Amino acid sequence: MQHSMQARKLLIAVFLLLYMAGTTAIAATISWQSLSPAQQEALAPLGQQWDTLPEVQQHRLLKTAKRYSHLTPEQKQRFRDRLTVWSKLTPEQRMAAREKYRAFNKVPAEKREQVKQMVKQDQANKAQQSVSGVPATPSTNSP
Repeated sequence: MQHSMQARKLLIAVFLLLYMAGTTAIAATISWQSLSPAQQEALAPLGQQWDTLPEVQQHRLLKTAKRYSHLTPEQKQRFRDRLTVWSKLTPEQRMAAREKYRAFNKVPAEKREQVKQMVKQDQANKAQQSVSGVPATPSTNSP
């Protein structure tokens, strides 16, 4: 009899813990309305989607948003631009971007720097082309 009473107490304790863990996870997501004005400013490109984002992603973004007020105006604009682009990606495109990021981080540092320089040069060429209307000459750098 005492054994079954202990088993019941244990079972009740387990159910209570599971219940509390479930409600904690639900309560841990943060609504857009509860964000401070500074957080909303930093994360504005994601405002429409915020309440549907997974808790983990919300917390990562909030961590990043803490640094927003310390950025230069140019850095703030770059941050917002990147968030805007990210917010428009489909889940599949986001997954592909994450995979590319992981693969890029596996590349040796000097090779990564070469790739970054090539991308910067390509962006500069495209910007020059859009301003002048004249196609840019292709870069002669090899990967």
